[in-house]
Amino acid sequence: MAKFIAIHPVVPPAPQEAALSLYKKCKAGVSLDAYWVGSWLQLNEKGEITKVFCEWDGKDAESVRKNLAASLPELPPSEGIFPMAQVKGEDYR
Repeated sequence: MAKFIAIHPVVPPAPQEAALSLYKKCKAGVSLDAYWVGSWLQLNEKGEITKVFCEWDGKDAESVRKNLAASLPELPPSEGIFPMAQVKGEDYR
């Protein structure tokens, strides 16, 4: 499967605890075509979430979009779902 990143703005900013139920729904809604791996949270100075970057394994971006729409219909539209690659600093020691 290919790697994708889905970028979700959070407006207005939300406390980190407010997202716990969304993580559970996302994990419960995985399919053979798209699987949520994890997320990075961009925080403001108050520790509230302002943007979420979600890593997915998926057949294609459309499979990720369909999975998100089915498991989290209340989620506002993302900024996009993009192919991604991860580079780790430890690989360059």
